[in-house]
Amino acid sequence: MNLPKTSRRTALKAGGVGLLNLGIPGLVVGKDKFDASGKAVASKKCCIFVLLCGGPSHIDTWDLKPDAPSEIRGPYKPIRSKVPGMQLSELHPKLSQVTDQFCLIRSMTHPRPINNHFDAMHNLLCGQVVERVREGVPDDLPYIGSVVAKHLSNERNLLTNAWLIKCVGAPVFCAPNIGSGGYLGSSYAPVFIGSADNHPAMPKFRLPEIYETGDPARMQERRKLLDTLESNRLAEEPQAKDWHELRELAYDAMTRPEGREAFDLSREPRAVRERYGMHPLGQNLLLARRMVEAGVRFVTVNGWVGPAPGETGGGPPASSWDMHGGNMGMGNAFSNGSYGMNHCLPRLDEALSALLTDLKERGMLQDTMVVAVGEFGRTPIILTQGPPGRQHWPQCFSAIVAGCGIRGGAVYGESDKTGAAPRSNPVTPQDLHATILHALGVPLNDLGKNTGIIRPPFSSGKPVMGLFG
Repeated sequence: MNLPKTSRRTALKAGGVGLLNLGIPGLVVGKDKFDASGKAVASKKCCIFVLLCGGPSHIDTWDLKPDAPSEIRGPYKPIRSKVPGMQLSELHPKLSQVTDQFCLIRSMTHPRPINNHFDAMHNLLCGQVVERVREGVPDDLPYIGSVVAKHLSNERNLLTNAWLIKCVGAPVFCAPNIGSGGYLGSSYAPVFIGSADNHPAMPKFRLPEIYETGDPARMQERRKLLDTLESNRLAEEPQAKDWHELRELAYDAMTRPEGREAFDLSREPRAVRERYGMHPLGQNLLLARRMVEAGVRFVTVNGWVGPAPGETGGGPPASSWDMHGGNMGMGNAFSNGSYGMNHCLPRLDEALSALLTDLKERGMLQDTMVVAVGEFGRTPIILTQGPPGRQHWPQCFSAIVAGCGIRGGAVYGESDKTGAAPRSNPVTPQDLHATILHALGVPLNDLGKNTGIIRPPFSSGKPVMGLFG
């Protein structure tokens, strides 16, 4: 007689590991790999995706136009970098010293004008514009982290796909399908970790619930009890044996130290933590590095840098980079406020340069892809209705990519003299997806196989082979 489905669920819960494969987001466990000493072997090929939500100004960061009129070029001057000819904003002194580690794309563009956050973010993360929904196509597309999780399981702990600080302001920024796994299912959805009130720059950062297993001794007693109850069935029912092995794998993954220790930033030297910056973005990027070391395959990091000193309401963890200026009541985009580049750019400079340096020093950059990008750029013309700022601009923006074979010290593509449109080698979000999947060794076109539903390829783009070298 087969073990009833409800009994299996109850049995798993009784053992304290009922989360596994019961529709809990992001919980996909692979087989273990250990070296001769018994230490878990680091997983290969992973990605840290730094999502600069809100859309940073490319003209004020990575694609300055010093020869343009003042109403276009803005207040910041370009500075030399480690790579001759590659200039960055003067607010990026640390990033300018690691330009040999990344490739700078200056020709990102959406395939059509997309002027709102929701559509642009959907296209950036899911590879389709939302107009497909209006044409009768269900909005059940997975985002790229879920696609990676489907093909590359974590071999050492429960998490495969993580998102550090969920976008707030939905559905303005992030569509519901991004957090659900889309048609791939909740097993491949991201596990959202942290919030504006609980992030690793805070002294009492709390672990995700999946690692809150309670008293280890009590859990071990429950495990022994369940083993006793199952002992007779294991010899008689193959299906019961399969569930026993699955439960043991889940128990091992939840109690193995790599998973929970990844969240213990006190294990890091104080100097390392300070190099990343003691703010949400800096500590989240450090946490992301620790998570990929623990085997997590895809970590999306919200680019929120935290509110400016003395401000409590500005700069929510959705949109540090939504710098409209006075047009949206956000203050001067070139100020020290929460929506000001004088506040945000130095923190991005500090955190991203530290991540690239850290990954290189640890020998991890060859297998860890780093992407830093917003959902679009900003208008070439500075708005002066009230405090200055820039509006949304999907026609042209910039991205930083590094690791997994990406050639460092290079600029790919060029924008025109005002940063309004690509002049050469345009790269769409679909091309960026294909490039990431190619770098990670994930096939582009097999989603939907064995599901009975014909699905289009996740990415209609092509890998940008000119980024590799």
